[in-house]
Amino acid sequence: RIMAAVARRTVLATLRRKSGFLGESRPFSSCCVLGQKFNMPPSGNDLPRPGGIASMMRLPVQTDTQGLDACFVGIPLDIGTSNRSGTRFGPRQIRTESVMLRPYNNWTGAAPFDSLQVADIGDVFINMYDLKDAVKKIREAYTKIVANGCKPLTLGGDHTLTYPILQAIKDKYGPVGLVHVDAHADTSDMQLGEKVTHGTPFRRAVEDGLLDCPRVVQIGLRGTGYTSADYGWSRQQGFRVVQAEEVWYKSLAPLMEEVRAQMGDGPVYLSFDIDSLDPAYAPGTGTPEIGGLTSHQGLEIIRGCRGLNLVGCDLVEVSPPYDPSGNTALTAANLLFEMLCVLPGVQYRRG
Repeated sequence: RIMAAVARRTVLATLRRKSGFLGESRPFSSCCVLGQKFNMPPSGNDLPRPGGIASMMRLPVQTDTQGLDACFVGIPLDIGTSNRSGTRFGPRQIRTESVMLRPYNNWTGAAPFDSLQVADIGDVFINMYDLKDAVKKIREAYTKIVANGCKPLTLGGDHTLTYPILQAIKDKYGPVGLVHVDAHADTSDMQLGEKVTHGTPFRRAVEDGLLDCPRVVQIGLRGTGYTSADYGWSRQQGFRVVQAEEVWYKSLAPLMEEVRAQMGDGPVYLSFDIDSLDPAYAPGTGTPEIGGLTSHQGLEIIRGCRGLNLVGCDLVEVSPPYDPSGNTALTAANLLFEMLCVLPGVQYRRG
């Protein structure tokens, strides 16, 4: 009993020290606790939730992806937005709200921290005054992130960021399939004379050959349009378009069976705009549209990606100033954890 008590005190002291608790100023270590093989988020019973460094799930922080199977990475970008800004604060708020997350998925049985080495690698350094340069820096950063096969889970940030990420992903894996969850198609050619904005990433991605177009699905599109054929360009490229009205009051599990068949075995990227959810669930975003997906439909979409060859994911357009409750960022944190749970190689356990 004495030895067990000593061991427990040692574990707790180590967790607190590695989490910057009690005034420690050094960054997290990526080392494991008492020989533990994989990084494990600290329990709220061992480290008070308001304490520690606000990394994603209070995971260890690294400056690169050495030794990692997956990583959380932030992009504090909002200079590509067309309406309300504030998504530059998204990554920080998502990390703050992620203290509520626990390491096991009690419904699916996913145990990502029993099977993958995961850390938070901080934020991409971007130019806050020049969008074109910011995009260049994002591509350069992600080229390094994915070089060793690490799968990035991105905290955004406005949707412009998906374009340079896909550029880096294509350099590594070739053209990819895409599961795009959004209120908007984001396939405009230009916005106010600019080719690169948060409304154009998937038009640019097609032009650059980044996408395997027959393996692209867009889910949740809705709202008023500029013409009666706003989604026509997507369909012309071979995308499957699922408007929000098609799935009102429905489970999306059957749809995701079809999506898995569409995607096949090839590499797939998942891009989830928080405005795909109805603003009743996620008001903290820049271009909200009523009549959106529910939070449980969002869970069904991500859980339905299990079995796909996912090579990266992002969660974008969280704008904390428009949701003082923090619930939009909390929802985003949960969805990012769900993305981690469906990455290839994750073990599943049942209690």
